[in-house]
Amino acid sequence: MPQGVQLAQIERIFEILDRLAISREAVVIPLRPQGAGNVKRLSNGKLEIIVPADISFDQWYASLEGAIKQVMS
Repeated sequence: MPQGVQLAQIERIFEILDRLAISREAVVIPLRPQGAGNVKRLSNGKLEIIVPADISFDQWYASLEGAIKQVMS
């Protein structure tokens, strides 16, 4: 069973959000990692960022900023 999302991981995600000028209140980060991770826009307009369970956080994190930009465009 995957471990929960760690505070240090959330802080790293916040670094990207801050750099992209995306409000932290406009983002949902579920506390349970799932699959390969995902970034999507929810029906309420918020951005959902799912941390991966099946690949390393660092590997996923390397592509996170690009994934966020793609969803936001």
